[in-house]
Amino acid sequence: MLKRLYHATAFDPDRPVDSHWLASAPPMRNAALALDQAVTCDVAVIGGGFTGLSAAHRLAKQYGMDVRVFDMGEPAWGASGRNGGFCCLGSAKIGFDEMRRKYGLTEAQKFADAQRAAIDHVRSFLDDYGIDADTHSDGELLLAHRPNRVAELKEEAAQVEKIYGVKATFYDRDGLAEIGASGPEFHAGLQTPLGFGLHPLKYGRGLADVAIESGATLHGHSKVTDWRWEGGRHVLRANGYRVEARSVILATNGYSSENLPAWLGGRLLPAMSSVLVTRPLTPEERAAQGWTTDLMSADTRNLLHYFRLMPDGRFLFGGRGGSDASPDGIRKTRDWLRQSFEKMFPAWRDIPSERTWAGFVCLAYDLVPYIGPILSMPQSWAAMAYHGNGVAMGSWSGARVADLVAGDDGVAAALPRPMTDSPKRFPFPALRTAYLKAAYVGYSIKDEWL
Repeated sequence: MLKRLYHATAFDPDRPVDSHWLASAPPMRNAALALDQAVTCDVAVIGGGFTGLSAAHRLAKQYGMDVRVFDMGEPAWGASGRNGGFCCLGSAKIGFDEMRRKYGLTEAQKFADAQRAAIDHVRSFLDDYGIDADTHSDGELLLAHRPNRVAELKEEAAQVEKIYGVKATFYDRDGLAEIGASGPEFHAGLQTPLGFGLHPLKYGRGLADVAIESGATLHGHSKVTDWRWEGGRHVLRANGYRVEARSVILATNGYSSENLPAWLGGRLLPAMSSVLVTRPLTPEERAAQGWTTDLMSADTRNLLHYFRLMPDGRFLFGGRGGSDASPDGIRKTRDWLRQSFEKMFPAWRDIPSERTWAGFVCLAYDLVPYIGPILSMPQSWAAMAYHGNGVAMGSWSGARVADLVAGDDGVAAALPRPMTDSPKRFPFPALRTAYLKAAYVGYSIKDEWL
């Protein structure tokens, strides 16, 4: 039996998810049929999100390998189909200066370059394959939620240009009003012209279709429940059937189990992120709030809120927090999210939420992503831990782990070191959710009072 940190219903693919993405994405062109017989392949990929699908596409198209993807739900069922649709910088929870102190300037810059490359990877993929994913937004807008955060944004503006080679634009409160980004908690803003918003499930299903049409085989509703190394091959059990593979990629991120494989136990910490979407807002309603920009945005809280006006006029609002993934716990988190929305956008307090849902982001103890081998098993790799920014980095990491499987030593040497150190176990891993609750209390005090 697979071991999880959270309530079992959060990992049940048959439990309905009240997601705007599910309600608005067209179906796939190709079927991802459940596994119904024993199979053998070159590479088995566990997890059919952005990482697993990107890896499968590259292995099949670039290297001509027989690759099969196994997911317990439909492709992009987990975080890839539930996130806020921010294709942006990020994926680590330590800043450039700390990364430089820990890994050196060269490696820190390589990681920054990888973040830019990840955004370009997704944009190029959408363009190359003609996937309409409702893209919009010229970069992202970071908003100071308290007056004492304004100076930090001014300092960050210079750092953005130095690290990423683009000019960031600082706005004071009047400047925010001029670009249509007003709110009672927004004291200044910094626009970085990197990244864009998208419909994550249109992208995810488009990616799945392209992977299939490139030669990969996708198996939905085919949960992997066992994985062993026997006789020089990997032997998996998926949907009750035997799968033999020469190599395996683990790409389950926040939906990973604690014991598949045992190496993974205690190394990751899934954390809940919740999203609501309103009905379409009229031009008059947008003007009343002073929010008319389509820039994807977030505030400077540690427990950040992220939000954007989507191309169809609906407003998306998300936030981190909550540690109870049971149905009752998710309802409480939904109520907290709605209260936060009404506090930050008071002119819209009477605008109903059409849909609200939740999913898991994935944290690592070292607070950086990982691409590399699973040390307990030969010929196996993992790519995961994007810290809530996996649209871009998860996709790029999938392509890079595919290169590792194919034996491209040049890619291995070029990966930033922050992403290649094997993830450490959390101290006293049974207490991870307790750590998270304590961190939420501390962050909340810091965000609202300090």
